[in-house]
Amino acid sequence: MHPRVLRTLIVGEEPAARRLLREDLELVPGVEVVGEAEIGKDALLRIEQLRPDLVFLDLQMPVVSGFEVVRSLTGYNAPVAVFVTAFDQFAVQAFEAGAVDYLLKPVSEDRLRKAVDRARSMQGRPLETVNDADQIAAIGDTPHSVEQRKVVGRNGAEYFLLDADEILVFQAERELVWIVTAQQRLLATQPLRDIESRLAGTHFQRVHRNAIVNVNHVRKMSALSGHRWLLTLSNSLQIVVSKRQAHHIRQILQW
Repeated sequence: MHPRVLRTLIVGEEPAARRLLREDLELVPGVEVVGEAEIGKDALLRIEQLRPDLVFLDLQMPVVSGFEVVRSLTGYNAPVAVFVTAFDQFAVQAFEAGAVDYLLKPVSEDRLRKAVDRARSMQGRPLETVNDADQIAAIGDTPHSVEQRKVVGRNGAEYFLLDADEILVFQAERELVWIVTAQQRLLATQPLRDIESRLAGTHFQRVHRNAIVNVNHVRKMSALSGHRWLLTLSNSLQIVVSKRQAHHIRQILQW
């Protein structure tokens, strides 16, 4: 059974970039490019006229930005939006705005097909439902909702959406913050201080100035000298609890 054709609109200032994306999309089964727009203001008009199922758009456009275009798409008949950009620092804002994927130029054929598949799975559902039920947003502004949302981690040009429960620890190494799971390490998109504030009231606990641990993944606690502890996580990773954070051990023992 062939999938229903996705009527697709391409939005971006650069004609060459639009042409390249069109050529790539024409190779993806089940996609029909029905139009193009150069700026965000024109994109809103074209969306109203053409009623596309899917919109690929750039972030930075004059007058009306890509973020503003996506935020204006509401209701069950709204198209699904995918950002295509050369900037890697706006992924969190993109998901919060309501996009279902975030592609970095140059986009590989495999990555483009995955974005189309994801867009197809989200089709026909209001963006607010997509954001909540499928948990594609990054760590939310409301701390107590973080475990119902996705955490964004980066590996090179790819962004991964993780359940909070699968994260063992956030570890800072100088200016970098790593998200550690049982299978991989990914770069966080926020500093450790911001992550800690957004994780308040959840199963995550600050145990060192460089570490925030998921208490549910602590498997062993060993006492060290000087009121310090050594935590062993479910993947056998060991984390030292600093003297300053040692009082949190009592909270961990209560879980």
